[in-house]
Amino acid sequence: MNKNTRFLIVGLGLIGGCYARRLTSMGYKVNALDINPDSIDYAQREGIIKRGADFSAELVAEADFLVMGLYPTAMVHWLRQHQDLLRPGALITDVSGVKSGVVEEIQAFLRPDVEFIGSHPMAGRELSGVRNSDERVFRGANFILTPTEKNTQKAIDTVHELAEILGFGRISQLSVRQHDEMVGFLSQLTHVIAITLMNCKDNTHLAAYTGDSFRDLTRIARINENLWSELFLLNRDVLVQEIDAFLDEMQNIRGKIERGDAEGLKALMVNSTYRRAFFDKDKQA
Repeated sequence: MNKNTRFLIVGLGLIGGCYARRLTSMGYKVNALDINPDSIDYAQREGIIKRGADFSAELVAEADFLVMGLYPTAMVHWLRQHQDLLRPGALITDVSGVKSGVVEEIQAFLRPDVEFIGSHPMAGRELSGVRNSDERVFRGANFILTPTEKNTQKAIDTVHELAEILGFGRISQLSVRQHDEMVGFLSQLTHVIAITLMNCKDNTHLAAYTGDSFRDLTRIARINENLWSELFLLNRDVLVQEIDAFLDEMQNIRGKIERGDAEGLKALMVNSTYRRAFFDKDKQA
């Protein structure tokens, strides 16, 4: 990627801030838009971005590469409203956790002389905002591209290169549907479980007694309710299926406990240990 490439981060939150930090440290020119003036002021003061504003037609018009760090529905609205400002040949990608109803919609209305390709950095923190951004969260993490038939090979290669520059360890391609099915299980269902654990009973008085197991299981229960409720609802069909499958397995293990089926319980535990080992190996790879 040419070092003269001009990046614009639209939505300078946690992930947008991580992109900006890394790209700036690699010598690229990075500007940003965010409705929170404190985020822009902080990022400029710390040298994370070159220029910033709540909105600037000039910054939009000069950008070669836009990274959309907005919530999915806000991103669709922003691009629909401001696409006339984009320079011909501009490339756009996102960081959104859901692609169905987003990628196709944007590609349907976007000008033919600019290109949008979906992507998803599978990394983050429980904290939010550019002040908590840290480019190190990308090191060795997974990055997923979701190209469609409307994407050019050049755009796919460019976003792949962006992921390499950001430091991701494994870069994969999935269809929009495959992505949402994957994220529905690996990410959204796990957040549902964490939320459920914190809501199924008033457990705040147990904080003084808990060990690492409960803390590990519920780490992601510290959640941005506005973003994650939107992600859940955009992917509702997939997520409901995953919740149903999870409930079926909960009933299975409940039945074995109720019946005193020690061998059945051991078999489930052996299988879970076997499958979990694949994730341990992947982390070490």
